[in-house]
Amino acid sequence: MFKNYIKVAFRNLLKHKSFSFINIFGLSMGMAVTMMIGLWVWDELSFDQYHTNYPRIAEVWQHVTDGKEGGAFPSMPVPLGAELRMAYPGDLKYVVRTGGGKYTVAAGDNKFTQSGIFIEPDGPEMFSFHMLQGTRDGLKDPSSILISRSLAKKLFGNEDPMGKLVKITNIFSLKVAGVYEDLPENTFWSGTEFFAPWDKYVSTWDWVRKLKDDWGSNISGLYVQIADHADMDKVSAKIGDVLTRKHPEKNFKATLFLHPMRKWHLYSNFVNGVNEGGLITFVWLFGIIGVFVLLLACINFMNLSTARSEKRAKEVGIRKAIGSLRSQLVSQFYSESVLMSLFAFVLAIILVTTMLPWFNTVSGKHIVFPWTNAWCWIAGISFSLLTGFIAGSYPAIYLSSFQPVKVLKGTFRAGRFASLPRKALVVVQFTVSVLLITGTVIVYRQIQYAKNRPVGYERQGLISIHETTPEVYDNYDIIRRTLLENNVAVEMAESQCPITDIWANSGGFDWAGKDPSFEAYFANIAVRHEFGKAVNWKLKEGRDFSKALASDSEALILNEAAVKYMGIKGDPVGMTIRWNGKDHQVIGVTEDMIMTSPYRAVPQSVFSILHEGGNIINIRLNPRMNMSEALKKLEAVFKQYNSSAPFEYTFVDEEYAKKFGAEERIAKLSTVFAALAIIISCLGLFGLASFIAEQRTKEIGIRKVLGASIFNLWRMLSRDFALLVVLSCCIATPIAWYFLHQWLQQYEYRTNISWIIFLAVGAGALFIALSTVSYQAIKTALANPVKSLRAE
Repeated sequence: MFKNYIKVAFRNLLKHKSFSFINIFGLSMGMAVTMMIGLWVWDELSFDQYHTNYPRIAEVWQHVTDGKEGGAFPSMPVPLGAELRMAYPGDLKYVVRTGGGKYTVAAGDNKFTQSGIFIEPDGPEMFSFHMLQGTRDGLKDPSSILISRSLAKKLFGNEDPMGKLVKITNIFSLKVAGVYEDLPENTFWSGTEFFAPWDKYVSTWDWVRKLKDDWGSNISGLYVQIADHADMDKVSAKIGDVLTRKHPEKNFKATLFLHPMRKWHLYSNFVNGVNEGGLITFVWLFGIIGVFVLLLACINFMNLSTARSEKRAKEVGIRKAIGSLRSQLVSQFYSESVLMSLFAFVLAIILVTTMLPWFNTVSGKHIVFPWTNAWCWIAGISFSLLTGFIAGSYPAIYLSSFQPVKVLKGTFRAGRFASLPRKALVVVQFTVSVLLITGTVIVYRQIQYAKNRPVGYERQGLISIHETTPEVYDNYDIIRRTLLENNVAVEMAESQCPITDIWANSGGFDWAGKDPSFEAYFANIAVRHEFGKAVNWKLKEGRDFSKALASDSEALILNEAAVKYMGIKGDPVGMTIRWNGKDHQVIGVTEDMIMTSPYRAVPQSVFSILHEGGNIINIRLNPRMNMSEALKKLEAVFKQYNSSAPFEYTFVDEEYAKKFGAEERIAKLSTVFAALAIIISCLGLFGLASFIAEQRTKEIGIRKVLGASIFNLWRMLSRDFALLVVLSCCIATPIAWYFLHQWLQQYEYRTNISWIIFLAVGAGALFIALSTVSYQAIKTALANPVKSLRAE
């Protein structure tokens, strides 16, 4: 009997090819989109779970309040690590300090600029690195280093790296004590190519050594693993007042807290010291989109299945007349529906494997299909069976209940309200589609709004180079002079941090009229005298730094946000600010420069003169020289005076563009999924329009004979669908406004939601729907009425 059901199912599929294609392909598209979104969501949710101790690891953060507002950041004073280790041995299993960046790594003639972390000896065990050679205890020897498999291959090829020397920044050499598996893409330290001893970090760089007992400077990262019996929240509360007790400033108020590893990636946004989510918003957004797209596909499947099933009323009547039991008819309809659903599942897998490379490119992921994951197969097959079962329920239960006498006499009618469920489902479909399209438009508007924000300096023609060796520090003046004399650069200047980031925050500021209870904090950017000319910042008041004035070595330039933060009403130029026991004169005020998030307010910042070697070289290339020629000459000069490091640079405008990366990826994917949603909806609409036109063939023939025009017939067939789409837009608009308004609140710098957007999206949806229906409506209206009425 089951074999017969399968045969009949195949015959029906082949008999109605266009219907079968629309139904199966539409459902497979929905399944494919949902699978890809599911893989993306799983990759995000499993971030950092590579580490065995994932549930018990946390980063130490501090929440600082200054009397006006609060802020949270993870930088810590160096002595805090030893204090926590000594004071809370029963609560903290490991306490690990870190510091790092980009460094020149060399072995023989092979040299590369790589990301590296200086970390305390317990770090590899706490983060459970997967060692390929050596052990996690390697860093207990302060002359050793752990390198990744990739770096080992780069430096030593196929040779055994164990015991070989690796030179760091052309200053010191370390012995390879272990090789670890490359950290996966979905880990916090992905791309870190080496881990070196923390003690080497402190002993090598003077500025770190000077701060090893300083409780007022925040320069290191600090990570802990709580004890097996401990509770994360309770330990976090215990350590809360350590900084306040140790800091000498009487008005200093900083509360330490633990930020668990499970929140590092998805809950990274802090506003006024309070965690307000982060990427988890997009995870929820994509998850909802996946459910919606799949819902659209399932609605299509059920709509078309139930619509087509009414054409089979006579078949049911004949089968019942010759003795078929109702249970047999139910089984037949269920088997046909489930078979189509399983076909769609197989096609969906083919679509996913085909589209994954493109999806990875757009999303910035390295996702692979989980062929060996049993749960994935169980979920997919179970869902296919469930979808087939639900879609087949209407024909199985409703049609199998027909009285064969009425059906065969031709007196059976589906009823006035038989099409109502299908109309409701069409409304749901287009409501979802309009929501997705509106959301995509708003995301793009928010990105463009932030992109068009004035940045306060000139990005084009500006490049930055990380200083990774002492040769750059020693030859800085001659490199600058050579570039200017050869007209390669307009200006060159060092800075403590890149123009696209802020690395240091400082307190200890005082000025006339300041509230004694107000503990002021500023972003601190140390620069060379020529920095302003190199980046082309815009001074609002006062003047720029000058080498000709010795007093400028202790001068400060404020940004507009700092003036507002300090509550200065008049001209701040000339005022004295006392900072860490020294008097500094304000000589200028610059426009706010966007160095952090373009969606956030610019932090209050002070620019001071760099007294030691910086970390970044900023070079303004000569616009009159061909770019490729300028870069060749630039490389030649750097290789001449910095031969121990590879020449590497970044364009500042490209680095700034990366700040929009997450939102742009979401926008691109949302666009694709919104387009697929409308395609799926239109597939269902096309199939439904075809079915309705087929049902009304004789009616249309009679109307044509009586003189109805093609336009009148098109209007008649399209009117109902147009009303359904308009109703969908009316439902979708308030829902979209509410949720998009809530989403935009996470950005301090945000666009507005205009009613024109909803009007345009609604008009677009209506146009697409009418275009879809019109093909079938016009085709039917143009049909010869003689053929339509011949059977009568």
